[in-house]
Amino acid sequence: MSKNKKKAKSVTKEERIDDLTQNEPSEQLVGKEPTTKESKNKVVEVKAKDVKTKKKQDKVKKPNKLVKSLKDTGGELKKVTWPRFSQVVKQTGVVLVVVIVFTLVLFGLDRLCSWLTGLLF
Repeated sequence: MSKNKKKAKSVTKEERIDDLTQNEPSEQLVGKEPTTKESKNKVVEVKAKDVKTKKKQDKVKKPNKLVKSLKDTGGELKKVTWPRFSQVVKQTGVVLVVVIVFTLVLFGLDRLCSWLTGLLF
């Protein structure tokens, strides 16, 4: 081992909490100095709670996937160019005429094929 490497120092839980909260004292503790061992433990508990709440605040909330997809869908629907009512009526009429024509053609072919099969068998 080289001489430059330092041995790892064991640190207690209280010391780590003190190091984390040293620069940011709790509002409840400002101007108060603990005098007994019990009050020091209370200070450490309050500081530990402050660290936990700060960590929760630092976490960034991920948006809900359903909410995000609904917002995206709404944004896309705003971009759509909707047809006027008269255009919808005309296009619906064209579709109905095409469906009726193809129905008649298929009905005719079906009757023709059934007549031919009746003659052969």
